[in-house]
Amino acid sequence: MTAKTAKSTKKVTLKTYFLTGLLVLVPLAITLWVLGLVIGTMDQTLNLLPGAWQPERLLGFNLPGIGAVLTLVFIFIVGLLAQNFIGQTLVKWWETLLAHIPVVGPLYTSVKQVSDTLLSSSGNAFRKALLIEYPRKGCFTIAFMTGIPGGDVANHLEGEHVSVYVPTTPNPTSGFFLMLPRADVVELDMTVDAALKYIVSMGVVAPTMPTRRPIDPPL
Repeated sequence: MTAKTAKSTKKVTLKTYFLTGLLVLVPLAITLWVLGLVIGTMDQTLNLLPGAWQPERLLGFNLPGIGAVLTLVFIFIVGLLAQNFIGQTLVKWWETLLAHIPVVGPLYTSVKQVSDTLLSSSGNAFRKALLIEYPRKGCFTIAFMTGIPGGDVANHLEGEHVSVYVPTTPNPTSGFFLMLPRADVVELDMTVDAALKYIVSMGVVAPTMPTRRPIDPPL
């Protein structure tokens, strides 16, 4: 092996080690950053407590993450209380009260309907993964079926239509709401989770091909 070849091999090896290190550390760093952002945001809820009840004053030092723990405990307690008869009665009374407040009532009702659909264990916000032509003919993207058009909108649409949500990448929490003819959408043999991973990864993490059952020979 010549000196030039050995030098080239050493460069390739160093580059491989460097890229391997990036592949290990980048996902870890992003995960820790997201967790830190979430915990830091939840810690801000401590500002709602009176000054005398602030954990930093009670403990004598700042303990990162205690706000996140207290927030989770509070959410759990509210959910636990709302499951019994008295809690359900109070929730219904509170919702009825809010419904009669101008501006606040319609806003709360709309937000509650969306949260019930997205967070309820029986909800099914994203029913199916679809393939549609968007934003122009010849370009395809993944969308999710969210239902069918309703209200007066359905009276102005000819034929059968479906409501779809087209997420953006790599942030699927923003996107576009479209109503398309059912004939223009293709239902994919793909789970919603797999489709979301495909979108978030910008197409890098492609879903596996579905296994097709062999066709039985004619008798």
